[in-house]
Amino acid sequence: MNQQFSIPTALCLPVPDIEALIQGRTIVALPKMFIRPGQRFALYPADSSASIKAWAKCELCQILDETKPLEILSKLTIWTPKVLKEILQKQQYLFLAYLRVYQLPQLQEISVNPKIQEKLGKFVSLPNSLTVSEVNPVMTDRTFTQRKRQLEKLEPSLHPELEELQSAIASLTISQPAAKQLDDDIKVFLGWSSDKLIKQPAPNLAWINNIVKLGDRSIELDEGKNNYQAGTDFEIIARRSLDFLGFKVEENYKGGAGGLDLFCSQPYPLVCECKAGKSIPDRAVEELDRIGKRHLKENYLQAVRLIIGPGKPTKNLKESAEISKISIINVMTLQKLVEFKAKYPGAINLVELQQYLEPGQVDYKIGEYIDKAEREIKLRSHIIQLVKNYLENSGIESAGVESLHGAYFGSNPPQPIKTPEMHEILIELSSPLTGYLGRIKGSDWKSDRFYFLRDLPIN
Repeated sequence: MNQQFSIPTALCLPVPDIEALIQGRTIVALPKMFIRPGQRFALYPADSSASIKAWAKCELCQILDETKPLEILSKLTIWTPKVLKEILQKQQYLFLAYLRVYQLPQLQEISVNPKIQEKLGKFVSLPNSLTVSEVNPVMTDRTFTQRKRQLEKLEPSLHPELEELQSAIASLTISQPAAKQLDDDIKVFLGWSSDKLIKQPAPNLAWINNIVKLGDRSIELDEGKNNYQAGTDFEIIARRSLDFLGFKVEENYKGGAGGLDLFCSQPYPLVCECKAGKSIPDRAVEELDRIGKRHLKENYLQAVRLIIGPGKPTKNLKESAEISKISIINVMTLQKLVEFKAKYPGAINLVELQQYLEPGQVDYKIGEYIDKAEREIKLRSHIIQLVKNYLENSGIESAGVESLHGAYFGSNPPQPIKTPEMHEILIELSSPLTGYLGRIKGSDWKSDRFYFLRDLPIN
């Protein structure tokens, strides 16, 4: 059970400084006096809102003077060199308090102190003591320790460009959902947040649950819908699905009488016929061949050909598809692909998927592809957890591939891998585009060292 603490005081800080601490953009504050390590206090915003969101425990307090490299200190905190110099001119020393911050389960409204600006950087008494616990830390113990060490040693940031990008988009996060998602992702990658990047599908992806409903009319709720409308609705959601998977769907080839249902130009040509109903009619192959050749001419034979529809294909339909080199998948298979993409945005490789689109009914082949991709994700998640546990148990900051490979076989591994293969995966996971691990490059691949940044959760 988490221990509870009673906090009678608060440190008054500028609102931007408190927000930066809560967001994980910094781990330090600039009080106007020395704070004893171990001291706990609320974070009081110096504005008229008088609502407390978080409390902090001081882990260290340094006294710095003008001999310290302010340029580097500035890059590791939220203050410009000019601001740091101005503080030094006023009070001769900088008091740099390292704060372990915890969010409160709910805002604590308190009466406004009319002289709060005079208390900036100082402690104030709270009208009523707060009862708090260490349930909701802004960042993990390991991340805080890494950030604390980096700041103590004044080591330059590993990702200055990403930090600049995060600062640039921070003001857009309130009004722009896409900016907020990018902001959250960058903060997780930088270690400023312990939130998980991979989440359950967002509410704006609820349409995915309708793919099967609109394609398979044996379970269609709207029985009063005519066949043309049902076909159009399924074509629209199939178009959206292929676009979501990463295909470039060309608008010039929209369906309708005599038209192609779907044509994708990238990453390879793909012609698609969509059939809503209770089963796919046997004539579907001949229809796709006829309409595809009319619109695409000789390019039709170079394209991947696909029919998506409900039910189980008849023997005649499967034979016709194999002769015409057309793949058939069930609407449920399309929905599974899209669900997998929503769960793991980077997991589907369309070029690799093409190898599974063989002539005939290929639902089982697509199932094999999804299983293979899921195994690869589970392996990577296992290796990330291995690095995390190995470093925590051994008390070291980074580890080489041979040590990690040795530990791998004692970790109930999902599959056997050789040392070079493990190194390739570690390199992949430490890419700036993935950011699950960090890498310290050595003189050769065996001397590379790796450290943990964030988890890859799997459900």
